[in-house]
Amino acid sequence: MAAEPHIVVKDLDMGYGAFVVMRNLNFTVNRGDIFIIMGGSGCGKSTLMKVLIGLLVPLRGEVLYNGVSYWETEPSERERIMTRFGILYQSCALWSSMTLAENVALPLQQYTKLSPSQTQELVSLKLALVGLAGFEDYYPSEISGGMKKRAGLARAMALDPDILFFDEPSAGLDPISSRLLDDLILELRDSLGTTIVIVTHELASIFAVGNNSVYLDVNTRTMTANGDPKKLLAESKDPIVRKFLTRGKET
Repeated sequence: MAAEPHIVVKDLDMGYGAFVVMRNLNFTVNRGDIFIIMGGSGCGKSTLMKVLIGLLVPLRGEVLYNGVSYWETEPSERERIMTRFGILYQSCALWSSMTLAENVALPLQQYTKLSPSQTQELVSLKLALVGLAGFEDYYPSEISGGMKKRAGLARAMALDPDILFFDEPSAGLDPISSRLLDDLILELRDSLGTTIVIVTHELASIFAVGNNSVYLDVNTRTMTANGDPKKLLAESKDPIVRKFLTRGKET
């Protein structure tokens, strides 16, 4: 089946005021991709994520969702597009005073007209999807870091988004919890067909889940590689990209 473009980035420059972080970004995220935004510290990975989720206006260029130019369309259409996003922040951003069920219910209460019983049923389903069945009444302080990530993912999935955005999902996790999260990401993509965009520098996760990527180079302030990370490792001639993908361990 032919690849279907889901997100298209065209001639994108991004930055703050007169300071340009990255320029001339051009790449496509196809429907069902697990797309990795990668690069060294300070290269603009999180800035690109902010542009993609609508928190930062680009200096130049376009971001198209299903062919609609996000920053050039009407505000009402931008809001509609945003409701199709699910976002897992690095800190998980769970409300500490709320139970896991109450956290997951928030977007459902805000954006739907579901009854309390319907909301409760959906919340239980989302928590079960991430392996947290039976933890509805727990507070974030009562669960592990890996469980908090999964609870944050359940909330990000509450509205059945077309696209899930993850900001450093493995940050703060031990290797086993990180691997379990990678397995869950793959399972969700395969079972739900969701497009997933991940900011990460964790090589194990990049190779375990990514099938498409962009490499942002901090020195040239532009992208210097695009494609399947495993293919880039095997075929890229760029020494900086290869050093990143091997952690400089090539001989």
